[in-house]
Amino acid sequence: MSKTQTPRPIRGTQDIFGPEAEAFAFVVETFERVRKLYRFRRVEMPVFEKTEVFSRAIGETTDVVSKEMYSFEDRGGESLTLRPEFTAGIARAYLTDGWQQYAPLKVATHGPLFRYERPQKGRYRQFHQIDAEIIGAAEPQADVELLCMADQLLKELGIEGVTLHLNTLGDGDSREAWRAALIDYFGAVQGELSEDSQERLHKNPLRILDSKDPRDRKFVGDAPRIDQFLSDDARAFFDAVTSGLDAAGVKWERAESLVRGLDYYRHTAFEFIPDEGSAAANALGSQSTVLGGGRYDGLMESLGGAPTPAVGWAAGIERLAMLVGEKGEAGADVIVVVEEDAAMASAIAALGKLRAANLSCELIASGSPRKRFDKAVKANPEGILAFSVRDGEETWRVRGDVPITQDIEKALS
Repeated sequence: MSKTQTPRPIRGTQDIFGPEAEAFAFVVETFERVRKLYRFRRVEMPVFEKTEVFSRAIGETTDVVSKEMYSFEDRGGESLTLRPEFTAGIARAYLTDGWQQYAPLKVATHGPLFRYERPQKGRYRQFHQIDAEIIGAAEPQADVELLCMADQLLKELGIEGVTLHLNTLGDGDSREAWRAALIDYFGAVQGELSEDSQERLHKNPLRILDSKDPRDRKFVGDAPRIDQFLSDDARAFFDAVTSGLDAAGVKWERAESLVRGLDYYRHTAFEFIPDEGSAAANALGSQSTVLGGGRYDGLMESLGGAPTPAVGWAAGIERLAMLVGEKGEAGADVIVVVEEDAAMASAIAALGKLRAANLSCELIASGSPRKRFDKAVKANPEGILAFSVRDGEETWRVRGDVPITQDIEKALS
């Protein structure tokens, strides 16, 4: 009879444990703390939505929609999709759940996302992101606040050697004029472009600017720039963003090739990118973007809503955790050692009192008394609390010179 094989994990997924799990938790905990400082409301979003939420919001021509979404038909015959990003679902909720009454609305969330793409370093088919959005604010100050929040988050995570790269996509008229000029420019050399860029030429010409293909790169340097087409209002908006960042002490660099291909993106586009030769760049390899986002003033209309200004960003938790590095688990405040099984009940009762007093603790009650203390010492706690029976009575004592002795005694009194 053949031995039943243990099922293997699905390619592109991961089991996170130990120091890696601690680094993951550190990213989430830091994000939660920073979003509270900036007064962003916590939201929880469904893991799946109607497929049209993503196809309409992200765009039918994008790789995400055409190649990467996990879509399926439920028993009712409706097409559903596991969320590949947060923004589309949040925009849908803004329109369907009456969140307009809270505008300008600042929300933040984190959790798993799903894309069917080639797994590689720091990228998985089930991955996790943190996400922050401001909806209903047309002012450049909203962009500044989001960017300050992102900058502070990276600093509090201890991530160094990362710089904000910033560009403007202009307002609707500016962008449309730029788009037409790019089609004319790249159209003249269409046969020399990569296959992807030839396909994008009339659908998404801005995407050619961030192509990594050498066949495209030789033409990108001389391509028309957005600054040639900016309206006075669009230029003033970008100036307000950059001056706000300067006032806040956020360092940034202009990145004229940084774009967002979909038509509903406006004004600010940004990415935090590791500096060349930095530890962050070495850790992430070719997957260089640490955190990115932009203003998407036209998104709500694609979902049937009224024109609504909005700006947001997202960052992969796995990538941030890689930059944070492994985190060791914090030692317990107290290890409770049961020297004799007869003292077990008292030890268990003590655990409850210690934890109620916000002292982290763990029980060791297996093996010989000596081995129990060996285990406790190796755990490197702040204190070791021993329970035993003396003269027929259960008793406890704190072993060694422990700084938190008073805290322990107070908890057990």
